[in-house]
Amino acid sequence: MPNHSVARSLRLVFLAAGVTQLIGCAASGKVAKPPSASVNALYAQLDQASQGYETALQQTRAGNAQAAQKTLDTALDQLKDASAHCGTTPGCDPQRFFSVFDHLLRLKDGSFIGDETPNEGEGEDVGAAPVAGQAGAENLPQAQRSVTLLRGHALSELIAMNGPVKAALEMWLTQWRGNLMDAYVNYQYLRQEMWPQYQQQGLPEALLFGIMAKESGGKVHAVSRSGAAGPLQFMYATGLRFGLGDQDGFDTRFDPAESARANAEYMDEQLKVFNDNLELTLAAYNGGEGRMKRLVGEDTSVSFYDPRIYGQVSQETRDYVPAVLAAAWLFLHPDSYNLRFPRVDGQSGSVTLKRATSISELTVCLGSANDMPDGWFRTLRNLNPRLDPQQEQPAGAVLQVPKQLEQAYAVRCVNGPWPILAADLHNAVVPVFPDPPPASADPVVHYTVRKGDTLASILRKHSNCSSEGAVARMNNLKFNHVKAGQVLKLPSCR
Repeated sequence: MPNHSVARSLRLVFLAAGVTQLIGCAASGKVAKPPSASVNALYAQLDQASQGYETALQQTRAGNAQAAQKTLDTALDQLKDASAHCGTTPGCDPQRFFSVFDHLLRLKDGSFIGDETPNEGEGEDVGAAPVAGQAGAENLPQAQRSVTLLRGHALSELIAMNGPVKAALEMWLTQWRGNLMDAYVNYQYLRQEMWPQYQQQGLPEALLFGIMAKESGGKVHAVSRSGAAGPLQFMYATGLRFGLGDQDGFDTRFDPAESARANAEYMDEQLKVFNDNLELTLAAYNGGEGRMKRLVGEDTSVSFYDPRIYGQVSQETRDYVPAVLAAAWLFLHPDSYNLRFPRVDGQSGSVTLKRATSISELTVCLGSANDMPDGWFRTLRNLNPRLDPQQEQPAGAVLQVPKQLEQAYAVRCVNGPWPILAADLHNAVVPVFPDPPPASADPVVHYTVRKGDTLASILRKHSNCSSEGAVARMNNLKFNHVKAGQVLKLPSCR
């Protein structure tokens, strides 16, 4: 492991290379055209942002976390502004901004923990106690440790910002954006049940969100075509192995807290199997741990993206791993991707029913209370997974609801027109009739052609209700010719 002075030198060389490597490069033996003054001005801003990274590291090690955060935010804003102008400035290379942008995000995620920056030195003991003046894990608030650390490593160090992850980021920000937002809202109302299970295993919350967003979008009662069930989509046999199954007629795979507990235990188990290789662990969760063990063998340090692994797993697993990591990354850094998650008050509460009602009726009478344009059906179902949403619950029953709905229930759903309307709609009678018998095929008669018969003469005598062309097509006749002994199908005229 290099000493501290050598490490700092290496870091400065690394940063300088990441910032200036393309200036003055030659291509195919030709001298590159010097950048214009406007391009150089943008690159100067890039240099300043890079220096902000180094300054924030120094401030953090000095114990001034507040100043470090301010420096980091300023550097990120400066980098965003410069990169935005780079896209419209001829001769500016946007790729030069990405490595610095990536470093700043990783620093923001807590990758500064310890004396060295990520990936510097071999055999570094990240979990070692910090020396004086260093910002070790023990000096961070528990909430921040739980968000950023996985087995002593910053989560951002374990997410390779490669092509598949970038492609998944784009999908979440475009075609899957609605799913991402729904997953975030659903998770906020389930958080108090699911997050403590991950905390107990020392796993990062962003990982829980990433898995849930990809698996079910936070729909507690989701069931896949393959039979995986619940918010974290456990197969039945795997669920049994981790204590999920039938409980008084209820499949506990649909219980958010139990599902999160089982998932955390599974992740903890498989992280040990794959030597804390997060990508392989996620691949095992999606594609089966047995298959991944056979592919990986003894080399648990192998990258999921190594052709020996990546080329042998299913396309579903190739898509799954980067999608989970990208969702986790956006959970940590929404502002850095022009993404704004809605503010959600997920504090839990309950109501004691004053009148018999079902979840469906409750949804109708609550309407869009507390600015919920999509209504509360999904949230109420998620928080009461054991209840049939169409089944009326008796007065006195206790339902779990977001704390913010307690007052709305008292105002809207105890008295007045809305519960009456909801009950009227819910109890509407829909006429039920047996399905009509399937229509029988048109009766067909068979006729054996005699000597001297023509198709026209046959139809005049036996099937005057059909045309020559229709009968010819029915019997694959060429030019309407028939021959003695041939059996024809003729539509019945009945």
